[in-house]
Amino acid sequence: MIERLINSPKPVLLVGGGDVLPADITQVLETVGAVVAADSGADVLIGMGVIPDAVIGDMDSISPEVRAALPAGCVHHIAEQDTTDFDKCLRNINAPLILALGFLGARIDHQLAVLTVLSRRPDQRIMLMGQSDIVAICPPNLELSLPPATRVSLFPMGAVTGRSEGLRWPIDGIDFAPNGTVGTSNEATGPVRIQMDGPDMVIILPAEYAEVLKSALLDAPDTWPVRAR
Repeated sequence: MIERLINSPKPVLLVGGGDVLPADITQVLETVGAVVAADSGADVLIGMGVIPDAVIGDMDSISPEVRAALPAGCVHHIAEQDTTDFDKCLRNINAPLILALGFLGARIDHQLAVLTVLSRRPDQRIMLMGQSDIVAICPPNLELSLPPATRVSLFPMGAVTGRSEGLRWPIDGIDFAPNGTVGTSNEATGPVRIQMDGPDMVIILPAEYAEVLKSALLDAPDTWPVRAR
């Protein structure tokens, strides 16, 4: 296992400073091996009485009171401004899955930045969890136990092709691209299997299927290689 600030054999909870329900954090806490805050995500956690194992970021939005209350050695200040706090956290976490809360919210520019970072790190299993949607990069093979009529949206972050079973509109033979054909508002006809030829497809599901996607990501047999930067 690559040594990073956080190394966990179990999923890791990563909390940002965006919209997040305390109940969602409480539910996830029971299944993770570590809790990380991205900058002001520490305010969210401390407000719930949860002390993070690490706080990572440029520290431009964490409140002074919360920073002073954190244990010694918990805060990891990364001053450079070329990457987002989300990216700073991801490159310092090694885990089979990262459950990211507080990164999907009202500001579309923040969401686009998060999706860009997500597409740059397809070698990591990351699930963004919002109040309405859950989001991940499709691994090479993904199998989902979904009931018929479940919304399954696919959005390419680059040129990519693939194949599917169990979608109302199969993706076989389609050249996807962010400025060309996209796959939003598809739907399941039953259990879904998606095979992608490259690490550039985002899958978006309704939030109530978080456990389904979480299990599918953990069980996916193949991973993408580290993307050259």
